[in-house]
Amino acid sequence: MSSAVSRAQLADTLDALLQPSRFKDYGPNGLQVEGRADVRKVVSGVTASRALIEAAVAEGADAILVHHGLFWRGQDGRVTGWMKQRLALLLANDINLFAYHLPLDAHPELGNNAQLARHLGVRILAEEQGRFGDQSLGFMGERDCKSAAALADHVAKRLGRAVTLVAEPDRPLRRVALCTGGAQGYFEAAIAAGADVFITGEISEPQAHYARECGVAYIACGHHASERYGAPAVGAHVSSQLGLEHMFIDIDNPA
Repeated sequence: MSSAVSRAQLADTLDALLQPSRFKDYGPNGLQVEGRADVRKVVSGVTASRALIEAAVAEGADAILVHHGLFWRGQDGRVTGWMKQRLALLLANDINLFAYHLPLDAHPELGNNAQLARHLGVRILAEEQGRFGDQSLGFMGERDCKSAAALADHVAKRLGRAVTLVAEPDRPLRRVALCTGGAQGYFEAAIAAGADVFITGEISEPQAHYARECGVAYIACGHHASERYGAPAVGAHVSSQLGLEHMFIDIDNPA
């Protein structure tokens, strides 16, 4: 049987681990929706979608931990449509919602970048060499790759989905820069930091030209696919620390 902790204790433990006060972010990090006072079971997921909330309700969760919470940059603040539906489910079932955006990307061991690197067999470099970009969110590592095409195939197999590669396919690679999700804007910083290849979730029109002109390979592997690993790692770690039950629920997303 799992033990129970207070909502406040779970919030304090998550905040101590992820240190949200260190980051400038567009939405609130931490407890976004208050539910029941005691927590025994935590469900983790990537995004606080209605499908994830419904699955968490079915599993008897007391709290949900996600990377993408209810608030996105520039969204309409009214509680209508999808926002009303998600909030109604959370409030009717008295479920706490915790969300950590940039703090969950940045954790050096359990975050999205660190966990993706581990999943792909990339060794992250020491602190000064191993970070780049705004708020040091980009991670730099090494993995010997006989060619850009071989690395893209490896990423596709590990993540279970097709990826987009912009590169000279036969070029060997070693220095691997990672920044998960919608981090295409970090590509120039990765180039400046000496990357041979940049792995992220998305690609926009300018990055294809930068890759061709600078000779640095670019692999876009999907926003969701690149960020499936941080939330369950943090959820499992904190639940083990506090004696809680934990379950990761992956709601498939092609983006």
